[in-house]
Amino acid sequence: MVLTLRRLAVLRRREFRLFFIGFAVSLLGSSMASVAVAFAVLDSGGGGSGLGVVMTARILPIVLLLVLGGAAADRLGPRPVMLGSDGLRFVTQAAMAVLMFTAHDRVWTMAALMVFWGLAEAVFMPALDALLPRLVPAGELSDANALLGIARNGVAVAGPALAGGLTAVAGPGWVLLVDALSYAVGGLALALLRLPRATRQPADGASLLSELRAGWGEFSSRRWQWVSTLQACLFNLLVWAPFLILGPVVANERLGGAGGWGLVMGAYGAGAVLGGLLLLGRRPGRPLRLAVAATAGWALPSGALALGWSLPLVALAAAGAGVTSIVCTTLFATLTQRHIPAQALGRVSAYGTLGAFAFGPVGLALAGPVADRVGTGSVLGFGAAWQLASCALTLLVLGRREPADPVGPGATAEAPSPARA
Repeated sequence: MVLTLRRLAVLRRREFRLFFIGFAVSLLGSSMASVAVAFAVLDSGGGGSGLGVVMTARILPIVLLLVLGGAAADRLGPRPVMLGSDGLRFVTQAAMAVLMFTAHDRVWTMAALMVFWGLAEAVFMPALDALLPRLVPAGELSDANALLGIARNGVAVAGPALAGGLTAVAGPGWVLLVDALSYAVGGLALALLRLPRATRQPADGASLLSELRAGWGEFSSRRWQWVSTLQACLFNLLVWAPFLILGPVVANERLGGAGGWGLVMGAYGAGAVLGGLLLLGRRPGRPLRLAVAATAGWALPSGALALGWSLPLVALAAAGAGVTSIVCTTLFATLTQRHIPAQALGRVSAYGTLGAFAFGPVGLALAGPVADRVGTGSVLGFGAAWQLASCALTLLVLGRREPADPVGPGATAEAPSPARA
């Protein structure tokens, strides 16, 4: 009991606790909204093509504007940017709910609103990485990131289930209204934070282009940053995208259909929650090497499907991947927050995220056609083999050296000052 409380010590800090509650509530709303939007499109007669248009309208602004969102977080400060993001997402989801209630849920109108939702997410994501070191000291960043990861994966399991029930009983409009209110809760939590005053600001008069160049310099000058991003990029292209597309195909053929696939993805989320709990309170001596080594776990579910394993074994493999995924993402986020200068953290985070996910849509588009030519098992098996090989190669390229001493806002072990930003 004492050990458990010690691992949750970061929640004793008012600023992080307040932010965590607001963040978790808005995450739950977002996970519910995805289900509601899908059914709203289908109910409006949009079909699969309409759903593709709406989902693309959400993703495209994220890909195109992520780096600009990082620059905004560095120039304006992460909290103002995140407050604007929550405000825009509140308006967007409330407008979506009104469309549902008034039966004006046309595909192109929903797609237009999804563009604004994607825009808000594009600026929120890098600002989050820039905000966290202002809430907790360096020694507790790993625990803070682990708790955020636990929240993400926990709501990924609970949110869709809640949304499915509420959509069936009351309709998608009410789910979207709940999502809008969840962003209001997140924004309120942000507004109540007491943050330390910023010690450094972007150079006066610096152009946006020069700031983007400077951020790229911070990113590209650190081998561990760009090498791990390249590995993540190829992972999303060759491993995760085929798994998400072909996994349901295999499940439909021999794992019990949608119920079986839901069990697999639920096991992945549960494994990630378990991994986050195990990571709390631990300070690995070689966090970079452990983070890279953990990426091998993502080979498990693809390999299990390729080898024709039964549903319980595939679910177990997915749970194992979930455990290693949160270890990997938590440690990488903590390394970035501790070793990147505060004034460049938003841009560096944006470059890393964009690089990691840039080719994901390509993988989603090509997985089916390639599997039709060479076989589903071959594509999944290649992905599993590639992930193991890339893990070994990345460890070899990075060597045994860990990143240099921190230079960012978490370099001190003291708690942040409660002065208002």
